[in-house]
Amino acid sequence: VQAWVVGPGAGDDAATVAEVVTADVPVLIDADGLRLVDPEAVRARTAPTLMTPHAGEAAALLGVPRAEVEAARLTSVRELARRYGATVLLKGSTTLVADSGGGAVRVNPTGTGWLATAGSGDVLSGLAGSLLAAGLSAFDAGSVGAYLHGLAGRLAADGAPVGAHDVAEAVRTAWRDVRD
Repeated sequence: VQAWVVGPGAGDDAATVAEVVTADVPVLIDADGLRLVDPEAVRARTAPTLMTPHAGEAAALLGVPRAEVEAARLTSVRELARRYGATVLLKGSTTLVADSGGGAVRVNPTGTGWLATAGSGDVLSGLAGSLLAAGLSAFDAGSVGAYLHGLAGRLAADGAPVGAHDVAEAVRTAWRDVRD
């Protein structure tokens, strides 16, 4: 195993989340994993860690109202990265990726409202997780994953509502367009 993605579909399986977080390989934590993970275990990790909350999940992690996260997205993503000692990708129409070192924040310009659909975040998690497994840093995996995911969402939508499956199918085309 070169990397783990934990959280999507985890339900209340805190034991699996805890086991994955102790692995000495890169880990991406999303969805239920964000709710179930022990913050101390994340801070104790030495391997790269990428957390991918949306505003509601970020608010729960920070212990603040969602509106506060939405009103101060840059501050919120930096605070999460600092608190958890992890790279944090704050999902949204403008996705932000904060480096765990507390310095750089990247802004992804390819997001679209079409990505606010059930399962789309799971596509992003799988994509960024595969980039972690390929050897990219958590900061680069989150940034490249968000860029490709946003581009795939735009390609899949073509002016009409899309589902997560449509976004996943369009990743291949987005990858090819960026590569070419």
